[in-house]
Amino acid sequence: MTTDELTLRQAIVDQCRRMNAIGLNQGTSGNISARCGGRMLITPSAVPYDEMTAEMVASMPIEGDHGAWEGPLEPSSEWRFHLDLTRARPDLGAIVHTHAIYCTTLAIARRPIPAVHYMMAAFGGTCIRCADYATFGTEALSRAVLAAMQGRNACLMANHGMIAAGPDLDRAMWLAVELETLARQYFNTLLIGGPVLLGEVEVADAAKSFGSYGLQDTHRRIEAQNPAGNPAPGKPEPGD
Repeated sequence: MTTDELTLRQAIVDQCRRMNAIGLNQGTSGNISARCGGRMLITPSAVPYDEMTAEMVASMPIEGDHGAWEGPLEPSSEWRFHLDLTRARPDLGAIVHTHAIYCTTLAIARRPIPAVHYMMAAFGGTCIRCADYATFGTEALSRAVLAAMQGRNACLMANHGMIAAGPDLDRAMWLAVELETLARQYFNTLLIGGPVLLGEVEVADAAKSFGSYGLQDTHRRIEAQNPAGNPAPGKPEPGD
């Protein structure tokens, strides 16, 4: 196992613990996966996150034998939609699935989230769709998720939970938190008469500004702003 893979495995464990600590998930119900070269790393089935270690994370080939896995424990029962999304969407490097309270409440009501806030632009369109219901872990659920995720970075799952996905694990988790925030905002507006929605133009305008907004790769941002590598004014040279 390379150092990079071990680091990614530990990051998956850390994010699992974080999503429970901040109330984004409960118990062992959620799961996280991340692309690692030609394989997908995914949380094992039914292991409490406080007891999980990096070595317990399962590994699955992205191409080839569908469903094959390596590890001391079998992968999450939801491995199928994680793997199928990773196969279908080269732009996705990590997937977060949780049973967040407000997202799941709306999913139980089978209510998509409309453009209640400009942060909708982070998800690739003017709504968060709700995938059709199917039994967890099944091929039918995977098909429903792939359809709901067309052109999007997130979806609700009818009577189940939510999915958020991004180019890397940090971005996917950031989107998961933002999705639950949108769900809570939408839920609360329904209690006071309903929201005033943004239109396609407003969401598109917000999307144009997202290149410099939200969670970013800090090192990439520094390099973009200072391609010559010169020290910032008033900052000492490294080692000074």
